[in-house]
Amino acid sequence: MSGQAAQEPKSAASKEQDIQATLEKYRQRRRQIEIEEQQRQQTQTLAVLAEDASLVNAGSGVFSAHGQFGTSSNSNSYNNNSSGRYAESREHAKLSSSSLSASKPPQDSLPLGLESAAEYIPARQRRMARLEQIRRSIHGAGSSEGIKESADYDESASYEANASEARHKDRHKDRYKDRYKDTHEENDEDGDGDGDGGALAAQKSAFPDRTQSKSLVDQIADLRKNHMLAERTAEEKLRDEENALLAAISRRRQLASAAELAQGVVYTQPMRTSWRLLPRHREMSAADAAKRRHMWGIVVDGEDIPPPLLTFRAMRFPKPLLDYLGTRGILTPSPIQMQGLPVALAGRDMIGIASTGTGKTLAFSLPLVMRALEEERRMPLVQGEGPIGLIVCPSRELARQTYEGLVAMSAALSESGEYPGLELRSVLAIGGISMQDQAHTLSRGIHMLVATPGRLKDMLARRTVNLDLCTYLCMDEADRMIDVGFEEDVRTIMSHFSRQRQTVLFSATMPKKIQDFARASLVKPVVVNVSRAGAANMDIIQEVEVVRSELRIAYLLECLQKTPPPVVIFAENKADVDDILEYLLLKQVEAVAIHGSKDQEEREYAMRSFRELRKDVLVATDVASKGLDFPEIKHVINFDLPREIENYTHRIGRTGRAGKTGVATTFVDLVTYSEHLLLDLKHLLLEARQRVPPALLAIPDPTDKYRKSDGTLDTSVGCQYCGGLGHRILDCPKLAQEQRAQQAAQRREINEGY
Repeated sequence: MSGQAAQEPKSAASKEQDIQATLEKYRQRRRQIEIEEQQRQQTQTLAVLAEDASLVNAGSGVFSAHGQFGTSSNSNSYNNNSSGRYAESREHAKLSSSSLSASKPPQDSLPLGLESAAEYIPARQRRMARLEQIRRSIHGAGSSEGIKESADYDESASYEANASEARHKDRHKDRYKDRYKDTHEENDEDGDGDGDGGALAAQKSAFPDRTQSKSLVDQIADLRKNHMLAERTAEEKLRDEENALLAAISRRRQLASAAELAQGVVYTQPMRTSWRLLPRHREMSAADAAKRRHMWGIVVDGEDIPPPLLTFRAMRFPKPLLDYLGTRGILTPSPIQMQGLPVALAGRDMIGIASTGTGKTLAFSLPLVMRALEEERRMPLVQGEGPIGLIVCPSRELARQTYEGLVAMSAALSESGEYPGLELRSVLAIGGISMQDQAHTLSRGIHMLVATPGRLKDMLARRTVNLDLCTYLCMDEADRMIDVGFEEDVRTIMSHFSRQRQTVLFSATMPKKIQDFARASLVKPVVVNVSRAGAANMDIIQEVEVVRSELRIAYLLECLQKTPPPVVIFAENKADVDDILEYLLLKQVEAVAIHGSKDQEEREYAMRSFRELRKDVLVATDVASKGLDFPEIKHVINFDLPREIENYTHRIGRTGRAGKTGVATTFVDLVTYSEHLLLDLKHLLLEARQRVPPALLAIPDPTDKYRKSDGTLDTSVGCQYCGGLGHRILDCPKLAQEQRAQQAAQRREINEGY
């Protein structure tokens, strides 16, 4: 025990001596570095001063002897004025002559006029001095006074720079000594002045911790965190680029009249109507309303939103309309009607998004009938007045279908006997029909007007109708209304409004760019979303067949055997529609066709005969894919894929309507279509939980990294321009095509100008 006790103090003393020796070595090394740095700086300073002194001293003699600069009086004056200032510099030059001896030439090689090697100036320095003096002469410093002032400035500046550097070094040494002294006193816990209060504290004072007391584990965690932030920042940069592109696309004028834009009229409050909720519904809490919306899969956005109502009677519709809905088999409202009808009846601007076949037409038609009924009972319309409400549709067939629904509801009110003498007049304004047939109705004043943009624009220009009393505007398939095809026509129509109106927009496919544009144009709008914009109806069984293009028409007969008629066949091109019709007629199939090149009489005959089930197959282009209601259709065949995935959603939406189940078969040729379109189709099938062909699954998908933990795709990263899930807006083919079309139009305008 005594031996161990004797060894312990010895080991502690040796350890302390090692620490003190290490500290002493560190101090000596620091002092040596400082001395070497000071000597190096001093040597450089003296060398510069010596060169300047020798240049000025020898320059005066050389220049005067050889007459290289002007007159000798100037050189002598310069020499006399400069000799006093550089006396101190010559003394320093003598001290540093040893450092410059290597650059001195032999004595016998000195130029004529120099008496010693110390006054020798190399030829290159003489040329530089001559150029410098010429430069000063040009800038007004050629006189002896100017040269003197310049030399004084250079000398004072050099002196101040050297003095500042010396003061900085002194402060640095004092600060280091003070810091070491303070640390030494803090570590001297035993008071003996040797600073041995702890080896670890002394070591920290001599070697400061540059990681700010962070362990290696913390530093590695910070590096990993920074790496994760870098990945997230890359995604944020991509989002920022997409948002900037979307903002540039949506940077257009609002849906406002020309007078409102010119006068700066901005409406801040929605319109008021006489419709009110029942007392029990007015007292419903926000939590109960949210629970009811969650039960029916309704998502809303906005301020002061009415609660969803589960029956038509709770919406306070008159009995004749309730009876009419009962005869049509519409006993309970659909989710879009539960929330959309109370919002529209309350006079609020609205954006309604729901899948195909869910009753959107009724959601905007019933509020218009109620508004027209209220205005007619308050004060009947006379000649030249009206309409009270306007519905704009993108196609003739959709406009006619909506018009027929309004006429049927108006007839139900007139024939009920509860409103004696009531007559709600509606007008259909579409291309291909003569307005002479409706001249009598127009002369008596109209309550409701259903029109396509082109014909309505023409009627407003001719003053056949006016929108002075119009307080209700609906755009069915609003994404097509505000899109490139009808945007200018819609703005022209909006310029004819003279008062505030309620605006409602409905569509099954409404990309984010249209929603943002609509939000900026409406007054405190309410967004009612029952399904993702662009999502397919879950009641449709989607089947994708990989077929080569030359075998499609022969495969049609086999597909027609899947379900009984009626069946709709869609094709992209008019020529394909004619070829399919001819092939089916040769095979003794009762079929009719419709596309844009057929006249209005042929189109109406085809639609009427197919609706009345006198024809089994309807072959059509995409003009028949928007909003047409055929509840009896069992099967939809896509002869080809449309150019845009949103048109695919509208096509297959002609079946599986009103809660019924339908089948949609699509022919796909992997060689013909782009990967973006095929990936959009693949994700649409996955979203609807449909079978995906192995050929589509084999396509490389760059969106796999955006999948959630359960394997489903994050729909927020889809294209915000067309609604496709297989690409992002920066790679959108629809946007690229529209940009190319705009550039081509601009080039044509430039060429026509020349």
